[in-house]
Amino acid sequence: MILIQAVTPFQRVSMINKIGKYEIIRELGKGATSVVYEALDPFVNRHVAVKVVFAEALGDKEHGRRYHKLFMTEASLAGKLSHPHIVSIYDAVANDEASYIVMEYVDGSTLEQYCRPETLLPVTKVIEIIFKCTKALDYAAKHGVIHRDIKPANIMLSGENDIKITDFGAAQTSATETTQITGIGSPAYMSPEQVREQNLTHQTDIFSLGVVLYQLLTGKLPFQANNSYSMVYQILNVEAPPPSKLRPEVLAQLDAIVERALRKNIADRYQSWEELSHELVAVFGNLQKPEKNIPDSEKFNVLRKITFFKHFSDVELWEVLRVTTWSRIEPGHMLLTEGDVGTSFFILAAGEVKVTKLGKLLNVLRAGDCFGEMAYLGKKQFQRTASITAASNITVIEIKSDALAQASELVRHNFNGAFLEILVDRLSIANTRLSQMLADKNISVF
Repeated sequence: MILIQAVTPFQRVSMINKIGKYEIIRELGKGATSVVYEALDPFVNRHVAVKVVFAEALGDKEHGRRYHKLFMTEASLAGKLSHPHIVSIYDAVANDEASYIVMEYVDGSTLEQYCRPETLLPVTKVIEIIFKCTKALDYAAKHGVIHRDIKPANIMLSGENDIKITDFGAAQTSATETTQITGIGSPAYMSPEQVREQNLTHQTDIFSLGVVLYQLLTGKLPFQANNSYSMVYQILNVEAPPPSKLRPEVLAQLDAIVERALRKNIADRYQSWEELSHELVAVFGNLQKPEKNIPDSEKFNVLRKITFFKHFSDVELWEVLRVTTWSRIEPGHMLLTEGDVGTSFFILAAGEVKVTKLGKLLNVLRAGDCFGEMAYLGKKQFQRTASITAASNITVIEIKSDALAQASELVRHNFNGAFLEILVDRLSIANTRLSQMLADKNISVF
């Protein structure tokens, strides 16, 4: 049912149809130490990926200790890292019959296929992918986890732009011993401090992600070598040529980001993930973007700056992105019409809109303001009491009530809290105005 110790790993693959409670569907990939299957978890009716470590690998006299540490490190993270851009680990089993890890199944491929000159992704898409990696690795670092093996093979791309970082077997965690085992990591992506076997911080992952960024932009590694010894020398002593020399469309601003991420001295490298992600977003300002196609990186950065979302965590903001629709709209366009029935509400991300009733101007709303929220708070179809028209070029976020109803309880709770703050502010302003009006008319209120 699980593993038969008497047969080789290659014979074993065709014989397995079930591992524990997980029903095997197909083999996804196989390496020297493990095999990964797509499987069904019948208890929750979801597809999962099951990575089975070969018993021979764990019992290997020369490398068994290393393989065991890699397995135990990854297994220890089960249920501990919950981020939309990190592959979730659901379960881990280690006993006499089998050693396996059950993970989120990702329907996609790794970034390896986009690291060749003939299959490069658009620069804007590369920036967005790397941006999402920075947010995921920042989340991991804040939870005491350094990946230590960031490379294209460990980053999955699903759909158009959904990424998932996987394989935390080489990770260093605050909950485990900090003694490093030699040989962990991929030489071409190692930081100078990693090849020197020094103590590591999140900045080693910044360097490795810089190598990935370089490769996705150019189709080549920043450091070229024929063997590991030469690679180590390059990493420690040679400066990589700017990506624009290999791909002219790369802006100087992006060259500068790559160069700083790959600096040998950690004091000169990016000090935080936030600093790197901020500069990646800034590059979008100098790249031509489709008029109505707003990158997720830009959306995330906008949400983080809007007061409405101040109590939302980064993970919750990624969930907000999944339940919202973003649009860029020109001046004069009417978003809501008085008397219409709707179930959506809106948050203004940029620009200004006019609020009118019976043709008379009631208010002007600016970035960060919301409107139409009674369609959500009323819990039913709501008749609009005013019209909303774009007064300038605007970016507007639409949230449909039924989409928000499918969000997590914590996200809905934060929306309700944000609306409550808005209502309190509006009542306070209305009370102040009423008091002023009464004072102007010399009316006393007891």
